[in-house]
Amino acid sequence: MNIYVSNLSFNVEDDDLRGFFEEYGEVVSAKVIKDKFTNRSRGFGFVEMAIDAEAQKAIEELNGGMVEGRAINVTIAKPREEKTGGNNGGGNRRSFSNSKW
Repeated sequence: MNIYVSNLSFNVEDDDLRGFFEEYGEVVSAKVIKDKFTNRSRGFGFVEMAIDAEAQKAIEELNGGMVEGRAINVTIAKPREEKTGGNNGGGNRRSFSNSKW
């Protein structure tokens, strides 16, 4: 099961995130999302756990828990939405003529 964790301290690293969940069961992966330009944490991450029942227990017990003075939010991750290309899919193009507006 994929889990979304938000409101993380900017000091939390991948290994820290993994550690929060390991006491509940097998963690397949744990990743804090970082800004691609600054490489600084964006304050959220994702954890994948092997067994759904263990993941559900982790969600129930960790949601609202305090980590470095911040109450974290822990929920089931929603599937990633497809992004459309720039300019709203190309539907808002305007053409201009040489006449005055």
